[in-house]
Amino acid sequence: MPKTIGREDVRRLAAAGAQIVDVLPPEEYAHAHLAGAMSLPLKTLTPELARARLDPGRPIVVYCYDPT
Repeated sequence: MPKTIGREDVRRLAAAGAQIVDVLPPEEYAHAHLAGAMSLPLKTLTPELARARLDPGRPIVVYCYDPT
């Protein structure tokens, strides 16, 4: 179930082995991303790609930004 979390939660989950996924476009990922985050741009993300790159046995934290 998706849930909005804060920075401290992200840090705690990452330290515990969660997968950090940046869904921003590649140019934005290259410019600035969280350390250890993998790039899976939302516009190219498919179920097949997610299955190939993500471990379903570990928590997944997906992030992007909201310009508002």
